[in-house]
Amino acid sequence: MNCVFALDANVFIEAHRRYYGLDLCPGFWTCLRHYGGRQRVVSIDKVCAELLAGRDVLAQWVKEGPDGLFVPSAEPNVSDAFAEMMDWVQGNAQFRREAKAEFAAAADGWLAAYAKVHDAVVVTHEQYNPNVNRRVPLGNVCHRFSILQQDTFQMLRELDVQFDWRSR
Repeated sequence: MNCVFALDANVFIEAHRRYYGLDLCPGFWTCLRHYGGRQRVVSIDKVCAELLAGRDVLAQWVKEGPDGLFVPSAEPNVSDAFAEMMDWVQGNAQFRREAKAEFAAAADGWLAAYAKVHDAVVVTHEQYNPNVNRRVPLGNVCHRFSILQQDTFQMLRELDVQFDWRSR
């Protein structure tokens, strides 16, 4: 399968903060650059903006502009898909008003819309949770709109990525 993977902000943030720190596992970040340049791994401009707001070493990495990794979301078909998702969120009594407002302002809906339009797999650590009401999980949106989703590790396996250890 030669699919495109669309990365959520939490993929970058969790990797940076926990298991693939830029200093600990530079191969992960090189992998993102590599596959971003080949349009196998993408994220959207709105995720980029969220990452840049962090003002840390991850934001610096983003500023260095991984070629092809961050793509524009301002396309008519993506806007239409986002509007459809917002209609579902707004009409869903399960979610609190604050959760709906947060979803409308965040990148998640735009990422899901981009993935739907471009037949991409959303890569996120968020899971489908039919009982949540305090937020609108990206996993729920993917589930409702039949968008495939995976976590970082599934994506890396599908890309056949390996990080080798070396002694210094």
